[in-house]
Amino acid sequence: MRSTSENNLQAALKACRSSFMSVGFFSLFINALMLVPTFYMLQVYGRVVTGGSLTTLAMLTIIMTLLLVTMGLLEWVRSRIMIRVSTRLDVLLSQDVYKASFKRALDSGGIDASAQPLNDLTGLRQFMAGNGLFAFFDAPWLPIYIAVLFLFHPWYGWAAIGCAVILLALACINEKSTGKVLAEVNAQSIGATLHTTKNLRNADVIESMGMLDSLISRWSLRHKNVLLLQSRASDRSGMITSISKTFRLIVQSLILGLGAYLAVSHEISPGLVLAGSVLLGRALAPLDLIIGSWKGFIAARAQYARLDSILDQQKTDPERMQLPAPTGHLTVQNLVLGPPGSKTPIIKGISFSAPAGATIGIVGPSASGKSTMGKALMGVWRPLQGVVRLDAADIANWNKSELGPHLGYLPQDIELFEGSISDNIARFGVVDPDKVVLAARTAGVHEMILMLPNGYDTLIGVGGMNLSGGQRQRIGLARAIYGSPRLIVLDEPNAHLDEVGERALALALQQIKSTGATVFVIAHRTSILAQLDRLLVMSAGTISLYGPRDQVLEQLSAHSLAAQHKPGVKAGADAASSSV
Repeated sequence: MRSTSENNLQAALKACRSSFMSVGFFSLFINALMLVPTFYMLQVYGRVVTGGSLTTLAMLTIIMTLLLVTMGLLEWVRSRIMIRVSTRLDVLLSQDVYKASFKRALDSGGIDASAQPLNDLTGLRQFMAGNGLFAFFDAPWLPIYIAVLFLFHPWYGWAAIGCAVILLALACINEKSTGKVLAEVNAQSIGATLHTTKNLRNADVIESMGMLDSLISRWSLRHKNVLLLQSRASDRSGMITSISKTFRLIVQSLILGLGAYLAVSHEISPGLVLAGSVLLGRALAPLDLIIGSWKGFIAARAQYARLDSILDQQKTDPERMQLPAPTGHLTVQNLVLGPPGSKTPIIKGISFSAPAGATIGIVGPSASGKSTMGKALMGVWRPLQGVVRLDAADIANWNKSELGPHLGYLPQDIELFEGSISDNIARFGVVDPDKVVLAARTAGVHEMILMLPNGYDTLIGVGGMNLSGGQRQRIGLARAIYGSPRLIVLDEPNAHLDEVGERALALALQQIKSTGATVFVIAHRTSILAQLDRLLVMSAGTISLYGPRDQVLEQLSAHSLAAQHKPGVKAGADAASSSV
């Protein structure tokens, strides 16, 4: 059972702990078998060369070959284990990281919308499946090699300790000189990529108004800064890596000289001359590899930190008892609401109720809070104060996967997702052809879809066809009413529609009303008001009028006439009437 103090990343790593222990266990035998060439060399010099026994040479060679083949198999198994561990981590975490990315984008109002956490998970998986990580498993066995070198001769041991200390110092210098710079490079690169992605989504606006050169200039400045930082970090890392490799080669050569001196002095056998150099090189190889792969390690550490942070912020919603399907009765009580992350409210203390089956128009001037109200009714943005209740239950307390089919939402900016038209209408669930066609007919888009190259199977998005704004809006309407939801919010559903589309929308609203759904229509254009029962007039984040449509329209007209006879009088209703 997962501890409440650990996030999903820590829990996943804990679940893979036995695999890491297996890798460490295999590393023990692999590093022990790394001694085989050294002892083979000693035996050849000590027994074969001096004794002249070819049988001994043959047996030693067979034993050496078998042991090294075994070592190769163990390395292969160790590599396969790490590949499977990295894959398992991806499987365990990918959905959680996806949800955390979505939650961060939702909480930031789309400002922080990025797939970077998924890229971080991929980068971490690739690092774990690479060879750089094995250096960290092999480095702890350095004392074993040093102990063997001490057995050869104390000077060998002390030389190995001195070399190891110098290489560790180089690793620390590498960390100090490149760690912060590489972290800044990663942050700058992520920001530049996110900025470019947002620009590319508005390519038509950029092209139409000749903004490309200016945007390229801005991007170029950020990109040059990234290149400068990256070059600085690479220069430092490359210099330290070169020093490390050169130092290790010099030491391996010097140890030969030391061995020759000791052999001439009759303190060691001739076989130990080469054996000491080979073993020292093997002992220092993991440290040299750590320094060489430090850049990848820094990147993986940063990726882990970002994943740990975003998953730490993700709170698992408590399990809730399933509630009965809502009827659509809505109550808003003292609602104060602002954009995610902001403490400045757009909606200020609103209260009203709407019975099930009502059709309500939300009107008012620009920036009066209409679209914000729509997000509040859908439970997209969390209130700073107050509550939105659906069938007396706080809409924030509903399980979203259970409540979703009972809600329909058509935002201002219609976004259809990559897939077929039928997938989009069916909300990417199991496609029920009857329900898809019914929703399309109700939205007045069935005939238009049939005229497309592959009808309902026409692909849109990447690799598919592009639809006009009106087509997207009508398909978005079909998606909003798919499955006969009980609460529907339509944010300016006629913004991109022509006269034919307006008539189709009017018919659609009549059919939606017949299903008993509660419908809120945020509108600027007056043509749609004839289909509504009630009007809610907003001004500066508050409700100035609310009631039956005809009664509200009469009050707006009266206020407008009064304002004409009293110049200088400002009323929220006057501004609202101008928008209606």
